[in-house]
Formats: sequence, C-alpha cells, structure tokens
Amino acid sequence: MRYIIDRFEGKWAVCEAEDGKMIDIEKSKLPKNARAGDVIVQENGKFRVDKKETEKRWKEIEDLMNEVFEDD
Repeated sequence: MRYIIDRFEGKWAVCEAEDGKMIDIEKSKLPKNARAGDVIVQENGKFRVDKKETEKRWKEIEDLMNEVFEDD
C-alpha cells in the first residue's frame, strides 16, 4: 500500500492512502528522513520512502506550477 505524507501533527503523520482516504501513522514507524510530500510504501509491515515516486510527484507539481505562473 502507498501513502503520501500530507503533514505531521504531534506524534502522527497524516497521510493520504491510494484510495483517497486520510489515515494517521505514528511517526516512529516511518523512516527518520520522511517528510511532508513524500510517497511512502508499506512492505512486510515496515515503511520506506519511495524516492523515485516522490521525485516524480514533485516534478509533476513543479511543472503544473510553472504552467500556472507562466508569462503570456
């Protein structure tokens, strides 16, 4: 299962699941380098940051912002 970290609140990471539902995951269960916006994957009961998907997602967001703020 994949999730996107939306934000951190106290000891929780508020994440969006693939189906769009929001769930809370304890920060202590995530890798120490996890940050808001990262795509995380749960495998064998552990979480890891999917660096490739995270970079792809950030690139898509950057491209959209460039389109919106592009000079005519």
